[in-house]
Amino acid sequence: MAVLQKIREKSGLLIGVIGLSLFAFIIGGLFEGGINFGSRNVGEINGVSIPTADFLSKVQNLEQNGQIKGSQAYNQVWNNEVRSILFTEQLDKAGLRLGKDQLINVIKTNPNFAQNPQFLNEAGQFDINKFNAFLAQMQAAGPQQWNSWLAYEVELEKYAKEQMYYALIKGAMVTTTAEAKIAYKNEATKVSFDYVTVPYNTINDDQAKVTDADIEAYIKKYPKQFKSTPSREVEYVFIENKPSTEDQTQVKQLLDDLLKPSVVFNKNTGKNDTISGFSKATDIRAFVDQNSDMPFDSTYYAKEQLPAEHADKLYNLAQGEIYGPYLFNDFYAISKLVSKKSTAETVDASHILVAYKGAANADGTVTLTKEEAKAKADDILKQLQGGANFATLAAANSTDPGSKDNGGKYPNVRKGQMVPTFDQYIFNNPVGKLGIVETDFGYHVLKVDKVNEKEGVQLATIAKKIEPSTKTEDQTYATATKFFEKVEKGDDFSKTATAQNLIAFPAAKIGAFDEQLTGVGPQTEAVRWAYNKHTSVGDVKKFDAPEGHLIIKLVSVNDSDLMTANEARTMVEPILISEKKAAIIRKQMTGNTLEEVAKNAKIGVVNAIDVTGANPMVNGFQEPLVVGNALGKKANETSKLIDGRNGVYMVKTKNITKAVDLPNYLTFKQKVATNNRGAVQNLVFGAMYQNAKVEDNRAKVLQ
Repeated sequence: MAVLQKIREKSGLLIGVIGLSLFAFIIGGLFEGGINFGSRNVGEINGVSIPTADFLSKVQNLEQNGQIKGSQAYNQVWNNEVRSILFTEQLDKAGLRLGKDQLINVIKTNPNFAQNPQFLNEAGQFDINKFNAFLAQMQAAGPQQWNSWLAYEVELEKYAKEQMYYALIKGAMVTTTAEAKIAYKNEATKVSFDYVTVPYNTINDDQAKVTDADIEAYIKKYPKQFKSTPSREVEYVFIENKPSTEDQTQVKQLLDDLLKPSVVFNKNTGKNDTISGFSKATDIRAFVDQNSDMPFDSTYYAKEQLPAEHADKLYNLAQGEIYGPYLFNDFYAISKLVSKKSTAETVDASHILVAYKGAANADGTVTLTKEEAKAKADDILKQLQGGANFATLAAANSTDPGSKDNGGKYPNVRKGQMVPTFDQYIFNNPVGKLGIVETDFGYHVLKVDKVNEKEGVQLATIAKKIEPSTKTEDQTYATATKFFEKVEKGDDFSKTATAQNLIAFPAAKIGAFDEQLTGVGPQTEAVRWAYNKHTSVGDVKKFDAPEGHLIIKLVSVNDSDLMTANEARTMVEPILISEKKAAIIRKQMTGNTLEEVAKNAKIGVVNAIDVTGANPMVNGFQEPLVVGNALGKKANETSKLIDGRNGVYMVKTKNITKAVDLPNYLTFKQKVATNNRGAVQNLVFGAMYQNAKVEDNRAKVLQ
């Protein structure tokens, strides 16, 4: 039912509106901040600047086209600019150029054109004449649309050049027989060996603590692996302004009271009138509209369209019977069954579209005036009324490429799926009815083929939003203020939150154009505060909103091109912990033979049978270094201690079953070549980016 559907959607809708409002606010702030477009760039890639004005213009274009919003738009434009600059540099060096014919070939293979009926001929192939007609339309539409197309053409050309560049690299790649032979032997050569191991998990993590200094040293040792953009780390507490149990009880009581008769003073008569409760109300629509936060809805709904947790009880009510009060999202509701009947769930319809010049989606082949199109539609209707075949007329006359070749049919059309006049006709006329309706697309000659019915219920629902009372809001505000005052004075953020039964979100990385805080939702103003040049590490701020109160602390600032220790911790800490544990374990594993090491470390000798380099499983784990050592030793030769992925090992090779030489290695050669070429795209751009000098100044536009 629509009332319940609106309840389901209301919270998400409000969040969306709030998010858009916040985004509008941040954009306004950018311009109010007085950005000097002439002197400040958003960034620089290998010495090539990205002007702020151009950057924001591209963000705005994405916004206006309705593609993406907020931080997604900022990040997409940034990534596109970085990619464009890096590839332009390489493409210029390679001397790649794209002619008009090549661009047309790119367009032909682009799904936006190759699969669009507007550009296809009767055989379903790309029609250059239709495409040229489209270009003529774009040019005739004015400078704005034409310039948009030219800009899109530039992007297509860049994409095409990238593909040419990748193709050149792939074409230059040669897979030798030696590589194929190595790949084959890696799969077919087997080694059996004895080994001893002490797993890393036998050492407590407390014995291998990793400091920020350890992580920073690792980052400096491998800087290309830890490239980053400017960021901030914050910790925060969000105290939601939500209704209390008492508030819920009060709303439930309101609905309980509506089920009973009430006495109301009548100003006109000067006497008290007794008003019937919901169960006895004669004008149900008026009663619902007067007492509910959602208006009366007369639509009939199938059982599966009702709220799942209440569907059985709502659907099986007797006429006039009431269910509730019941909780549904942020509402208390009571529902009364008004009636039950079979209604059209979907309709099978056929149509012939007669478009005219200037109608929506009409291409350059449409030449009829609006008057001529109407006359043609009238003539087709007369032919159909005279017994003509609908499918034949549709194939000959319809300008709708989506249905003309299947008799004009649209099966299982749901209410609201089509434009309003089309929708109203097919859902309000009997099977076999022929007629004409006008839409923005032209004139539709319509026929109702079949009505697919399903039993549905009409429910009168009174819904009341459960909202925090003034008393509850005051208590929430007091809790937030108390916490803020304590942490502002220097009390530990996390411990103070725990003491007040609040949840503190641990230090989280946020980007300059992020809009969301994990677990909280849109908090653009707080992100701007964290990036403000006047905000220092350790500062705390409280943001009050109708949804609740955010107390946020700036933990760290990173304006370098490398990750901070905290940002890289999840990647680096496991590596360094293993190194530290390996150093401890090595002191236990003394000796020159497996037996000596096993005795000193108090562990057993284990054997591994027929292990390959392609699948280096040892002790239930992937251990390529361990298996590689075993393969590299002679029979009865013992290795030194090996720091594996999951522990420290020593191995003694027992025997190696060498792979039998093949007559040829063509299969493996093809396999290796396919794998190598498949990795080109990611590896090439990754190499470009790792070796690029990237200066990201985006955060500065928020100051």
